[in-house]
Amino acid sequence: GAGGGPNEDNVTGFLVRSTARQWTRDSILAVDAGVHLAAIIKIFEEHLPRAIARRRNSNFSPASIRGENPVTHDLETPKLFMVTGPFANLEIPYETAKANATYVFRSLISTYLITHPHLDHVAGFAINTAALQQTLRRKRVAALPSTIEAIKEHIFNGIIWPNLSDEGDGAVGFVSYDRLVDGGNVALGDGEGRGYIEVCDGLAVKGWSVSHGECMKHNHQGSYSSESTEAGYSPYYSRRSSRKDMSSGNIDSARSQTFPQTPEKKAYDSAAYFLRDEQTGKEVLIFGDVEPDSVSSNPRTARVWQDAAAKLSSGLLTGILIECSYDDSQPDGMLFGHLTPRHLVVELGVLARLVNGLASHGSKPGSPRKRKRPSNCHKLAFEEPRLRRTPSRHSVRRRTRSIVSPSATARGESFRHASSEAVLASEDSELRATAKEDGLNHKLPKGASKHMISPLQGLKVVIIHIKDPLRDGPDIGHTILEQLKGHEAEAQLGCTFMVSESGTSVWL
Repeated sequence: GAGGGPNEDNVTGFLVRSTARQWTRDSILAVDAGVHLAAIIKIFEEHLPRAIARRRNSNFSPASIRGENPVTHDLETPKLFMVTGPFANLEIPYETAKANATYVFRSLISTYLITHPHLDHVAGFAINTAALQQTLRRKRVAALPSTIEAIKEHIFNGIIWPNLSDEGDGAVGFVSYDRLVDGGNVALGDGEGRGYIEVCDGLAVKGWSVSHGECMKHNHQGSYSSESTEAGYSPYYSRRSSRKDMSSGNIDSARSQTFPQTPEKKAYDSAAYFLRDEQTGKEVLIFGDVEPDSVSSNPRTARVWQDAAAKLSSGLLTGILIECSYDDSQPDGMLFGHLTPRHLVVELGVLARLVNGLASHGSKPGSPRKRKRPSNCHKLAFEEPRLRRTPSRHSVRRRTRSIVSPSATARGESFRHASSEAVLASEDSELRATAKEDGLNHKLPKGASKHMISPLQGLKVVIIHIKDPLRDGPDIGHTILEQLKGHEAEAQLGCTFMVSESGTSVWL
């Protein structure tokens, strides 16, 4: 699934594997699963009719994957293999699409890496756990602790869904939890792989928490005084207050009731995951839902860009999958914790500045370099190129090397130049990103080389989680892609954008 809803048949769900592992047991990682088994069945329904028969390699036969010893006769007998679609070169043991999809689900998928517990990212997996009966091993759910706790409390709780996990009352044991460390566990791995943990055969992960808008956190009940609110006007009055109490003759009685305190706003946790191919060392970065740092009450995405910049400069990061839920007509006040093209360009501009900062200190893209592990509690190992104000919008337009942040309103007003400034917080040394709309210009360091003009050259940015407006008019994916291309051409980032589609493959 590649979309962001509201159609339930195309919400977030990805299958990731290291091609070096072929189609071995536990070689597939599921990243989110808003839609899952139904989408896998659909892929087989489309491509199964084109399957061909040929002899197989015993190492990757379904019998071997199930832990059985294939007999010689079976190896000599031609078997069916998929030849098109995402499952090309997979030997299929069954005749029907649903049986082969269930084989993939039960035998090849090892772990479910969840970015956050919203239904459009977990609903498919929760429902599909009913198909785990009579299997030999538990499925693993890996996520940051806040996501694990939400899944435990609100999904596998015996009310919304049976407790099919191995924790808590009435645990069935189909699913086990793996709580990841925000920023990676430094006790694991070494070198470029330090902080990573294996999540399936051939792939390791390191995650960072990011912000996905705000949620309302209700406190326990407390008393409101008459000075703090007037009876009958507070939206937080207890339902236990009767209409009689709220009448004009009983206002004092209503005021003496206990009411919930005003809810606190809290940044909602999502995650961004670096996936590392253990054989090649190459990595991809996959985001869950994420809002712009420039409008966030708890901006955290810049930490991810700091980590990504070193990987990109070293030639290790080959692609980014990131959401862009709306086009540029969506105003900032209606983002709901998501990105638009104008905000995505700002975020990628932060990454570009960090890459340029590394390049200005002697690290060229593609060349290995020694570096300290990025951390939210350590300062950057380089100085950033200075920013300076320009007196007018026109002077900024004459600069062709500036990293720009087009900004638009819902009325379609003309875009304005801006730059995203990455700064270190004075007390805790956390990298934060703020988008300024006042004409800041990016000044390249003295002696800058060509790759500093297009610092993200060669990077593939795959757009996910596009929300379908369900109305007549141009395709929303095409609109978003064209807006991104326009912003990128002006910003000269050098990256390539593509929009993901359900049921297709992307090679990174």
